[in-house]
Amino acid sequence: MNASEQTYHQIERALKKTAAKCPTLAEDPILTDLYLQVKQDSGELLVFDDDDHELTRCVVEEWIDNNEENFYAEVQPILRKVIEEQKALIDSIHILRPYSFVLVDEDFETIAELYLVDDDTLILSHELMEGLSDDLDKFWQELSKM
Repeated sequence: MNASEQTYHQIERALKKTAAKCPTLAEDPILTDLYLQVKQDSGELLVFDDDDHELTRCVVEEWIDNNEENFYAEVQPILRKVIEEQKALIDSIHILRPYSFVLVDEDFETIAELYLVDDDTLILSHELMEGLSDDLDKFWQELSKM
């Protein structure tokens, strides 16, 4: 799915509104995750906190009535790209670490973890972790031979 510049701006605006509704530095951080929900029929992008309170919503016109079967797989790189481009804004959000941006369906079931931030760790994609278990198994086998 190709996204227009307008789509990127709409998502960026939603992230800015989300950041504005998060606790300030003077307040205690309370959030630990932000949940993004995309509605395929209406094109809405909603952002929720841990308590399922809506922080903001916007309509992404290109997503209205999108009937593609792999819609959620196709919006993930678009969302990740905007989040990555807004890293300075996201880092300024005063929430408990580690925190993540999670794409969820209408039942709040996790579809994908889009962005994970810890004090020393930043994971933009689950692909970075693929094969890690196999690599560790090989490492331990080689180590045990010594």
